Amino acid sequence: MSRFTAHTVLVTGGTGGQGASHVRAFHAEGASVVIGGIDPVRGAALAAELGDRALFVHHDVADESSWAAAVAAAEKTFGALTILVNNAGVQNPPALIESTDQATWARILDINLTGTFLGIKTAAPALRRAGGGSIVNIASTMGTGGTAFYAPYVAGKWAVRGLTRTAALELGRDNIRVNTILPGVVATPFITEPAAGADAPIADFYSPEPFAVPRLGQPADITATLLFLASPQAAFITGAEHVVDGGLLLGPALQNEAA
Repeated sequence: MSRFTAHTVLVTGGTGGQGASHVRAFHAEGASVVIGGIDPVRGAALAAELGDRALFVHHDVADESSWAAAVAAAEKTFGALTILVNNAGVQNPPALIESTDQATWARILDINLTGTFLGIKTAAPALRRAGGGSIVNIASTMGTGGTAFYAPYVAGKWAVRGLTRTAALELGRDNIRVNTILPGVVATPFITEPAAGADAPIADFYSPEPFAVPRLGQPADITATLLFLASPQAAFITGAEHVVDGGLLLGPALQNEAA
């Protein structure tokens, strides 16, 4: 398949577990990929692995000038930018709201929310120059309710949902679609390893045993939905939210012995 031949894709957080999965999949389907990230070693290694049509750029999503440089590098190297994936994100060390310092709150929102805002703001003119395209924001099922000890992360992911809908309304007449994916618990280091300052990973709070699909998600589960949303097959979808969580939000599944 070559759904993305002649497309250029910028993926933020492109060296992490989900991000690298997204980058490899877009590249395999013909896209030129710009791998945004803050780890130059992993970024250079991934670009070298992919070879032609891959570029790593050091990219701080909370810095507007870094966004301008990343978009300019995409256009200079590959031509028109047509797809943006706002994937970069960090989690906060678990803490009660009253025990969360303002610096932690600000850092999480700077990356998870402001980074997405700056991505839309900076990439929209480039997508408009290209004649249209697609923006996909990665939110979280934690942005659909409350999760004790994760107030900054939850607040940011809730806000990304509203930002997506607003951007979809503003950019629709420019042939730019904007959608959100809400992953559940996905088996990447982001989930399976503790955040800085934490004693336990988020995965310790979630057993997949009651899920309708009783396993942790895999990066490929998210990537498959992402590629669909970015593709022409989703041409009539914008401002939408796609939950990919194995049924986590549904509640406990009926067990076989009870059926």
